[in-house]
Amino acid sequence: MPQPSSEEAPSVLFTVTGASLVAADFGPRRRDRSAGQARKRQAHAPDPARKSSERNPYRRLFAVPGARAFTVGNLVARLPMGMFSVSAVVMIAGSRGSYALAGGVTAAGLAATAVVGPWTARLVDRYGQARIAVPATLIAALGSLALLLCVRSGAPDWTLFAAYAATATTPNTGGMSRARWAHLLKGDAKALHTANSFEQAADELCFMLGPVLAAFLCSALFPEAGTLTGVVLLLTGVLVFAAQRSTEPPVRTRTGARNVSPLRAPGMAPLLVVFLAVGAVFGAMEVVTIAFADARGHRSAAGAVLALQAAGSCAAGLLYGALKPAGPAERRFPWCVAALTALLTLPLLAAHLTGSLLILAGTLLVAGLATAPTMITGMTLVQRRTPEGRLNEGMTLAVTGLLGGIACGSASGGWVVEHLSATAGYLVPVSAAAVALLAAGAGAIGAGRRRSG
Repeated sequence: MPQPSSEEAPSVLFTVTGASLVAADFGPRRRDRSAGQARKRQAHAPDPARKSSERNPYRRLFAVPGARAFTVGNLVARLPMGMFSVSAVVMIAGSRGSYALAGGVTAAGLAATAVVGPWTARLVDRYGQARIAVPATLIAALGSLALLLCVRSGAPDWTLFAAYAATATTPNTGGMSRARWAHLLKGDAKALHTANSFEQAADELCFMLGPVLAAFLCSALFPEAGTLTGVVLLLTGVLVFAAQRSTEPPVRTRTGARNVSPLRAPGMAPLLVVFLAVGAVFGAMEVVTIAFADARGHRSAAGAVLALQAAGSCAAGLLYGALKPAGPAERRFPWCVAALTALLTLPLLAAHLTGSLLILAGTLLVAGLATAPTMITGMTLVQRRTPEGRLNEGMTLAVTGLLGGIACGSASGGWVVEHLSATAGYLVPVSAAAVALLAAGAGAIGAGRRRSG
C-alpha cells in the first residue's frame, strides 16, 4: 500500500484528553488576502454622503450640532421684522384715516431703534444672548400690544408714538445668529462665508415675505391681525432661539482692546458710511418704485415689483455662499459696491427710456443680484474689525446704519418724486450707491496703508 507523501500527509493530529477528543491543526497559516483587500477597498470607497456634503456647503453647515435648532428659532423671530411697520401703517391709517400719522409713527419707531439697538446689543455682548434677548423681546411685544390698544381705544396721537417707540428694544436676531456662527465656525473662513451668505439670504426672504403676509392678514382678517401675528411669531422665535444654550457664544470679560468701542475700531467708520449709503439705496428704491407704479395706475403691483429685487438678492446670496470667492474681503468689497452701483443704473434707464413697469421689474431683479454679495462681504468685514467680545454691538451698528440710511433715502426719494418726477427719483439710489462706492474705496485704501505700515 503506497504511503502518502509529506505534501499529502494530514496536518491534523487527533488525541484524547479525559473524555474529550481534541483536534490540533499544524498546517501552514494562509493570509486571507481577499478579506484584507475588501476592507481596503471599503476604506477607500467614496462615501456618497461625504461627497454630497462637500458639493453642498449648506449641508455641511447645518451638520454642526445645534445649528438647525437655533436657525429655526431665528427665522421665526426674524419674519415679523418685515411685518410690523406695514401692519402699523394699515392699522393706524385705517382707524385714524391719516397716512401722515401712520408714517410719522413708524419713522419715530425707526429712529428709536437706531438709538436703542446698539445699547441692547451691548448688553447682549456683556451678559449673554438669552439673559438679554428674552426680556428685551417682552418689552417690545408689550409696546406692539400697547400700540394696538391705543389705536382701538382712540387714545391721543402722542400715545401711538410712545407705544411704538417701546418696540425699539427688539433684539437684532440676525446679528445674534451671525455671532453664533462666528463662535461655532471660528477658524473656518470658508464655512463662515457660507453662514454669512445664508443669513443674508434669510434677511432678504423675511423682508420679502413679511410685508406680503402682513398685508394679507390685515386685509383678509382684521386690521390688527398683522400686529398680533407678528408678536406671537417674535416671542415664539426668540424663546426657541434663546433655549439653544449649547451654541450661545460665551460671555468674555473685556480688558484692553476688547473694551474699545466698535465705532473706534480701525476701518469701521468708512464701513458704516457704506452701510448708511446702501440703506439709502433701499429706502429710496422702495418709495420711488411705489410712486412709479402709482403714476401708471398699478400701485397694487409695487409690492410684487419690489419683491423681485429681494428675490434676486436672495438667489445671489445663496449662490455666493456656495462659491469660494477669490481674494480677501477687503479687496472684494469695493468691487461688490461697484457692481451694485452699475446695476442700479438699469432701473433708471428702464424708467427713463421705456416707462414700462414690466421692464422695470426685470431690471430690479437683475439689480438685486449685486445686493447680497455686497451685504455679505460688508458683514464679513464688520465681524473682522469688531473687537472680540463686542460682535453683537458691531453688527447692530451696521444694521443701525442701514436703518438710518433707509430713513434718509425714503425722505430724499419722496422729495424728488414730489418736486420732479418718479422717473427722476431713480437718480437717488444711484447717487447713494456712488457715495457707498467712494466710502468703500476710501476704506480699502486705508486698510492697505495700515497693512503696509
